[in-house]
Amino acid sequence: MNDQQYPPQQPGWGGPQQPYGQPPFPPQPPKKRSVGKAVGFGCLGIVGLFVVIAIIAAIAGGGDSKSNKSSSPNGVKASASSKKDQPAGAGTAKSSETKAETKPAKKVVTFKAWGTAPAGALGGLDIGYGSDSDTRKGTFKNGKFEATLPLNKDALYYSLTAQLQGSGDINCSVTVDGHTKKGHASGGYNICDAQLNSGLLGGWD
Repeated sequence: MNDQQYPPQQPGWGGPQQPYGQPPFPPQPPKKRSVGKAVGFGCLGIVGLFVVIAIIAAIAGGGDSKSNKSSSPNGVKASASSKKDQPAGAGTAKSSETKAETKPAKKVVTFKAWGTAPAGALGGLDIGYGSDSDTRKGTFKNGKFEATLPLNKDALYYSLTAQLQGSGDINCSVTVDGHTKKGHASGGYNICDAQLNSGLLGGWD
């Protein structure tokens, strides 16, 4: 008999032999792709795409609204810029004008005479008017005379006198703060006299 020893036979006698000294390894099975993971990643990608589109649309819409607000003539920003464009002190000037308009007008005293008064040997109609502290002379022209003086609250009275020069017929009046006093004269050298006196309570009569 032959005493030569042979290496032990590998399983699968008669099949392809493995290299000497290496243990046999079974073939690796093919990797299976997870259907659930693929579907999940696909859904997430679609959702993410919609989110990105929505963000872009929101940004674009916000920019348009801001531009519309800034360009709108009735917008808040436009009104603010128009206020800035106004010159300094414009509001103060308007308020001062309003105050000037609301100031009451200064009161005056009105003196009048009218009618016919032919000139005589001493001249035309002799007119004197004013207050206890201020007397003046007037001129009768074209059948009438009219003059005004600032109202002095400290005056005791305001009066008008008009003396005829031989003939004529005249009327006269004095008006103070809405109160009027009248007089009349006719013929000769008669005098038309109208006078308003200051009352104790500040009125005129």
